[in-house]
Amino acid sequence: MITIIAAIAKNNALGKDNDLIWYLPGDLKRFKKTTTGHHILMGRNTYESIGKPLPNRTTIIITRNENYFKDGCLIANSLEDAVVLAKEDEQIFIIGGAQVYKYAMENNMADTLDITLVHHEFEADVFFPEIDLNIWEEVAREDFKADEKNKFNYSFLRFQKKTN
Repeated sequence: MITIIAAIAKNNALGKDNDLIWYLPGDLKRFKKTTTGHHILMGRNTYESIGKPLPNRTTIIITRNENYFKDGCLIANSLEDAVVLAKEDEQIFIIGGAQVYKYAMENNMADTLDITLVHHEFEADVFFPEIDLNIWEEVAREDFKADEKNKFNYSFLRFQKKTN
């Protein structure tokens, strides 16, 4: 099973200047709980914005640079190669960035979308691909109101690929 996991704004904003735009502890806690113990696949820019391998996960960085190396990480030169490196894991997560998400969705590589929808629009320079509801069906939703820790209303959405 391959899951794309992302936090996106109402206007599909993902980030700006290679960084997150918002801080939602509720989303970060869920991301950690969901991905711990699994392989996380990400592009080089996403890795460099995080700056280190995330604890208790196997980090696979996707880059075209065949000489790229980061201690504690696996390196793949394509998303397909990254999936092969993670093949022993029954639940693989694609965690970004925009180019990797777009490639995975255009090439039909994911089974599930695990989306945190931030109910706000932000100025951004990278965006999540449009979710095609002819392909994806929303199967679960949890809504949360802004509070003292989380500045914006947000929802956890799960989409499954439709079976024809």
